[in-house]
Formats: sequence, structure tokens, C-alpha cells
Amino acid sequence: MTSHIMPTYARLPVTFERGEGAWLWDIDNNRYLDAISGIAVCSLGHAHPAIHQAICEQSAKLLHTSNLYNISVQEKLADRLIEKSGLENVFFCNSGAEANEAAIKLARKYGYERGISNPSIIVTEKSFHGRTLATLSATGNAKVQHGFAPLVDGFVRVPYNDIEAIKKVLAENDSIVAILVEPIQGEGGVNIPAADYLNNIRLLCNEHNLLMMLDEIQTGIGRTGKFLAFQHNNILPDVCTLAKALGNGVPIGACLAGGKAAGLLTAGMHGSTFGGNPLACNAALAVLDTLDRDNLVDQATQKGDAISAGFVVALAGIKQVLEIRHKGLMIGIELDSPCADLVPLALSHGLLINVTNDRVIRLLPPLIIDGAQITQLVETLSSLIKARFA
Repeated sequence: MTSHIMPTYARLPVTFERGEGAWLWDIDNNRYLDAISGIAVCSLGHAHPAIHQAICEQSAKLLHTSNLYNISVQEKLADRLIEKSGLENVFFCNSGAEANEAAIKLARKYGYERGISNPSIIVTEKSFHGRTLATLSATGNAKVQHGFAPLVDGFVRVPYNDIEAIKKVLAENDSIVAILVEPIQGEGGVNIPAADYLNNIRLLCNEHNLLMMLDEIQTGIGRTGKFLAFQHNNILPDVCTLAKALGNGVPIGACLAGGKAAGLLTAGMHGSTFGGNPLACNAALAVLDTLDRDNLVDQATQKGDAISAGFVVALAGIKQVLEIRHKGLMIGIELDSPCADLVPLALSHGLLINVTNDRVIRLLPPLIIDGAQITQLVETLSSLIKARFA
């Protein structure tokens, strides 16, 4: 049968019909363990009763009024995010790319206020910030940029986890207004920087009067063992972007601002028709309530440690496994060669995984994953990796 959907994804040969917790079932009633969570979206798993209830209750009352009016549930969500982040105000949108677009506009406006006619943002190699033209231009991946020139100007790229490279740019370029990085690179291969990397960026931003902007779209909402990954470093950025797990599958994004970034955007400068609608905000509130009630953020550290330790033991002696790295439930297993073939192989064994940066197996299991599921994940994937190199 001919599909009328644009072929922007190389889709796997499976169609899911229902889910429960960490499990998904396809249309033939085969069961799969979801170790990717819709790419870090469904951190509470599938068909979570609290999310179901929040959606049903809100849909029976009000879905949309537009941001021309006050939206009480949006105000409640903003209050919760500010309480949890330590920042000052929030712009709501519908996706991570839109949240990063707002951050880029904040940086441009900040430069304008300082009289800088050609403001630039330092970004990093192997980063991923979205697929709109501006966020694609900020992204450090030539493959996803190919065919979409001319890209948006105003980005200066440096290697990730390289403070000296940032210092060199700052010494040579007086148009820099912000530094935008991911606390951990997800699409780039689960790259975890030095423990003081973000602290040093914060110091440089203070010294040079720059905005520190953190893309927490994949790392945020508890995945790394803190509500926001920057909280491991006891710092506060000027801008922080969120999406993915915030709505557990209901589309919502947020750009949080504080300090010198908090008052930059005023009425008429930015907007979103659907951003912060009552349905999405009520779902997000249910996510935050569930994380707090079930202590899932702290558990992310314990569960991530257990998964990583399990792989270390199971894959010991496999020389083709170069590194196993993790922060909470953000896990990467780097091999010495491209390994995209493991994705359909794992699917055939009832396991959903992802490969990024050609040779890194990326695991983003839901925060509600239990001990038996952790054992199944480690045993199934380890056996596939070992068989591949036997």
C-alpha cells in the first residue's frame, strides 16, 4: 500500500497499538520492552494512569482559548517549573526546537540591548538543538544540515567539553553574546563532559557578560538523577530549555529564563498559538506530581547505576566495546564500529533501542523501569552484542 506520509523517517517494520508502563504491544500482540521511551519522552512509561486522568479531566473542561487570555493551569505549571529550577519566568511552546528558537531569540535580543549589531552564540560540535532553520544551524552535525543551505548566521562552533576552545573564541571575537550547550550530548553519542565543564562555562559567562543557555530537552525532567542536569553542578544558567519528558507524550516545550535574560521578551516579541494550552499544561503538572510522589528522580540514579554495572559485568572482555557511560538513566555503549544493525536485531528480540553517532547504543529507559525489566534489558542486549562479535 502506498503511504502518503513524507519519508522523513526510515521507519522500522512495526506498528504499536498499545502500551503499559515500560511495555509496548504491536498490532500482532507481540510485546516489547521500551528502552528508548520515545526518545526520552515517555519517562513515566505508557498509559500512565495519572497522565490519562489529567488529559481526560482537562479535555472535559477546556482545550484551548489562546494566549490572548490568562490560562490558570499554565500559571500553575510556570510556578512549579520556577520553583524547581530557580529561574524567573517561562515561555511555553510545543517542542524542543521551538524552545531553543526562543532561547536563540533571547540571545539575539540580549545582543541588541547591548548594542551588538551582529550577535553570535557559541555552540558545540556534535550538538543537536532541533530541525528548524535556526536550531539546525546551531546543531553541530553536517549530515543533518546537508541540503538546507544557506544556514542561519550567528553561530560559532567549538569542540564539546573544551573550555580552552571557548576562551580562544572569546579572546578573538567581541560579538559573542551567549554560550549554548547540552549538559550531556544525547544525539551526539551520550557524551558526558568533565565534572566542572558547566561550572567553567558559568564563570566565563559571568566574566564576559554572556548568557549561559542550557539545552535540557533530553537531560531534563529527572533523567540524569536531578530534576535538571545543571543541578549536579550547583549552578544557575540564564536560560534553560525543556520539552520531551515534560508532557510524557503530550507535546509541550518550555524556555525558562532568569537573571539578565528574564526581562528581554515583552508583549509582541514572541508567541505560540498552541503553546501552554490547558491540555498540555495539565498533563505536565501530572508528570511533575508523579515524579515527586513516587521519588522517581532519585531512583533514576540508582537504576542507571544498576544498568551500567550490569553491562560492565556482562560485556567484560569484549574488546569491541570501547566505553560504557551513563548519568542516571541516560546510557551510552560505544562500540568500535557502526552498529545500526543492532536496532532491528533488538526489535526482533522484543527490545527497543537506538543507535546514535553511528556506533553508540543509546538507552533512555523510562524512569519507572523495574528490577526485572533492568535484568531483561541487560541480558538481551548483552547477548546480542556478544553474538555480533563472536
